[in-house]
Amino acid sequence: MESKAIICKDLTKQFGDFKAVDKITFDVNQGEIFGFLGANGAGKTTAMRILCGLSYPTSGEATVAGFNVYKQQEQIKKNIGYMSQKFSLYDNLSILENIEFYGGVYGVSRSEIKKRSSELITTLGLENEAKKMVGSLPLGWKQKLAFSVAIFHRPKIVFLDEPTGGVDPVTRRQFWDMIYEASASGITVFVTTHYMDEAEYCNRISIMVDGRVEAMDTPTNLKKQFNTHSMDEVFYQLARGAKRQSD
Repeated sequence: MESKAIICKDLTKQFGDFKAVDKITFDVNQGEIFGFLGANGAGKTTAMRILCGLSYPTSGEATVAGFNVYKQQEQIKKNIGYMSQKFSLYDNLSILENIEFYGGVYGVSRSEIKKRSSELITTLGLENEAKKMVGSLPLGWKQKLAFSVAIFHRPKIVFLDEPTGGVDPVTRRQFWDMIYEASASGITVFVTTHYMDEAEYCNRISIMVDGRVEAMDTPTNLKKQFNTHSMDEVFYQLARGAKRQSD
């Protein structure tokens, strides 16, 4: 039986009368690449904040890396990595200084930071740029570096919030190669994206509409279910159905 990195049951977050997250239920397998999709305002970010230990749910149950979202938020934070849609490193620090800083924040020992920093810079092919300010790097390189830093402490799960926004298609493909490598090493990848072609790269996808999970399966099975050849059309059919219900 596959171990579960994330388990959610009837997870709900309410603000007054508004349910931003409405009884969502799903689980994510260890090492899986799990796509968490939905239009703006669907509740993705609110749900992700709960799973990252940054917000309490109103009701329901959830565990992340085996820790309870109500009682063990600090343990959750120590066992996950996070990369936001906005660039999350320090432009006025060098590449090496950023790696060393975040290694310290994540509690990696000094000797291990030194060893892993050298390995990472070599892997990324940045030996000649290690002392350059991060602000001078092209966006694609910044994003690849930010992802590498997010998994520097070898977390059980990494949360990626629209990580490839604004980068060119070639760099996006390279970024996804890095995601595959992380998954192959056992890291669970929980990713939100607006690019439906990227949804095809995920092992499974959930699609949120108005705070609820309206569809969840592999990309292949979802396309069969909705009788279409593209994830764009799956997404459109769900959004159109939700609009009809609200009208």
